Amino acid sequence: MTPRLTPDGDAENLRSVVRGFLERHTEPDPDPDAGWDDTTWRRFATELGAVALDVPDELGGAGATFREVGVVAGELGRRPARLPWFSTAVLGVGVLLHTTGTDDVRHDLLQRLVDGRTTATLAHTDRAGRGSTYATGDDATGWRLGGAKTLVVEGATAGVLFVTAGTATGPRLFAVDGDAAGLVRTPLRAMDPTRQLADVVLDGTPGTPLGAPGDAPGVVGRVLARARAALACEQTGGAGAAMDQAVDHAARRLQFGRPIATFQAVKHRCADMAVRVEAARSASLWAAAAVAEDTDVDTATTLAALVCADAHRWVAAENVQVHGGIGFTWEHTAHLQVRRAATSAVLLGEPDHDTLLATIGV
Repeated sequence: MTPRLTPDGDAENLRSVVRGFLERHTEPDPDPDAGWDDTTWRRFATELGAVALDVPDELGGAGATFREVGVVAGELGRRPARLPWFSTAVLGVGVLLHTTGTDDVRHDLLQRLVDGRTTATLAHTDRAGRGSTYATGDDATGWRLGGAKTLVVEGATAGVLFVTAGTATGPRLFAVDGDAAGLVRTPLRAMDPTRQLADVVLDGTPGTPLGAPGDAPGVVGRVLARARAALACEQTGGAGAAMDQAVDHAARRLQFGRPIATFQAVKHRCADMAVRVEAARSASLWAAAAVAEDTDVDTATTLAALVCADAHRWVAAENVQVHGGIGFTWEHTAHLQVRRAATSAVLLGEPDHDTLLATIGV
C-alpha cells in the first residue's frame, strides 16, 4: 500500500497556526549563550499541542499522526527558534511511545512532557565508545548509572534524560532526572547557536528503568528513524526559507537600474534552488508518511536524510551567494540556515549512498 503523501486540510491549518505562533513569539537568536523562554515553550507545548501530536488519545495526546509532527518540524526549520521541541517531542516522546512495560512510569512521563511541565532528550552516544555506559542494581533495590554521553541534544537543560546503559542482562533504557545526584552536564559550543548540544557524565546517578533488558537497541533504532524523518522535514523547511529569502532579495536588489532577479545567472540559481527544495519536500513527505504508517521506514528515512541534508546545505549556501556581501555578515540571518544545515546533516550520523543501497538490498 502506498502511503498518502499529500498534506490534508488539517495539516495545512496546523502549518499556518504554527508559523503564525513562531513569527509572533520567537526570534532566531545567533547568541550561542541564549536560552529558551519557558513561557513561550509552555504555550507552544500546550496551546498548540506541539508535543502531544502523535501521542494516542488514551495517553493524553492529540491522537494525530507523525505527518503532523513533520509539519511542526518543517516550520521550526523555516524559523530555527531556540525551543527544545526536537529533543522533547521527537526524541523524548519517541522513547516513551516505543518502550513497552513500566506503564505507570511511561504514562506519568508522557503527561509531564505533553503538559509542558518538563522537557526531555535521548542520551545514547557513549563518549568513550559503544557500551561504556553501565548500570548496576536491580528493579527491586534501584539502579545506579556510570559513564559519559556526548552530543546530547538539549542535554544541558532537559528535565529528563533517557539514557542507554549496559546491564548484566543486556542494554536498557533509564529515565534520569535532570537534577539527579552524580549528573554533570556540560554545554558544547556548537556551530549552530539555535540547537544546544552537551556532554553528560553519570557517576552513581540514580535511574528508573524503562522496558525490559535488551530492548534498548530496538527502541533507540525506532526513535532514530523517527528523528531522521523529523530532521528531514526540518531541513526541507530550512531550505524553503533560504530559497524564499534569496528570491525576495533578488526581486528587490537593484543593479544597473534593474532587479538582479532579471539577470540570467541569478534566475538559474533560484531555479536550481526550487528543484532542490521540491526534491527534499517529496523525500521528507515520504519519510513522515512511512513513520506514520510504519511502512518502509528504514528506506524512506535514509533516503530523506541524504536528499534533505544535501538540499538544505546547498540552498543555504546559495542564498548567501545571492545576497552578496551582506549575506556573509553576522547581522544578517542567512548564516543561521548555513549553520543549521551543516550541523543537522551530521546530528544523527551522516548516511551515505552505500548505506542507502544496503538498506534497499542492492
